[in-house]
Amino acid sequence: MGRYQEIKGKIAVVTGAGRGIGKAIALRLAAEGAAVCVADVDLASVNEVAQEINSSGRALALKVDVTSQKDIDEMISRTASQFGELNIFVANAGIGAIAPLLDTDEQTWDRIMAVNAKGTFLTCKAAAKQMIKQGKGGRIIINASGAGKIAPGKAVPLGAYAASKHAVVGLTKQLALEVAVHKILVNCLCPGIVDTPLWDQIDRETARIEGIPVGSVRERSVASVPVGRIQTPEDVANVVAFLASDDASYITADAINCAGGLLPY
Repeated sequence: MGRYQEIKGKIAVVTGAGRGIGKAIALRLAAEGAAVCVADVDLASVNEVAQEINSSGRALALKVDVTSQKDIDEMISRTASQFGELNIFVANAGIGAIAPLLDTDEQTWDRIMAVNAKGTFLTCKAAAKQMIKQGKGGRIIINASGAGKIAPGKAVPLGAYAASKHAVVGLTKQLALEVAVHKILVNCLCPGIVDTPLWDQIDRETARIEGIPVGSVRERSVASVPVGRIQTPEDVANVVAFLASDDASYITADAINCAGGLLPY
């Protein structure tokens, strides 16, 4: 049962919705009664998520590359044509690369920036234009990561990823100020150590770099979390649901911490 009745009947799009945080967000918004376009580069995964939602709600599964303007335009137009409009857009798609900056090649840097920074820019721009055309306001919620506020440093070598997520935080603030006059609220989330395939990759590859057992990086990272446990994708989805609700109607241009106390500001 949903907690926010005002979300019932709304139309949402979630990118990177095939697994992990994106999947949890899509399922949570569907549980609140929203119709959800689940978008991901992996069509098989979003088909599964959409099937789960369609058992009791409404979902559309689309294969979307967030670096492709053509894919993005189709995502927005198909969502609006199938469900009537767009009210909530969640820019969650992102990738990581585990390497210190001095060991990061240009190709890796360009790919991280293309998906995480450019992809967020292109998708949020398209969503905002659709919402402006509708004239009813809306919510744009971006998954920026705690790495968008604090550089992980040597312990977790995510140099290019951190740079891309810092860009996303800046994009959030600027876009929010530009579209506030249209009653569109734009915020980003800064989660911490989330139990997802990306953190499995971080643990595995950082352990290889340091020459320590797999699991050690994850263990020491979770030990640093003040609340004493790893974050679940559902913890992040809870904050997205709040930001999509009327309770968050006076919040915009903010980077919301949801990291179990890891982030100091």
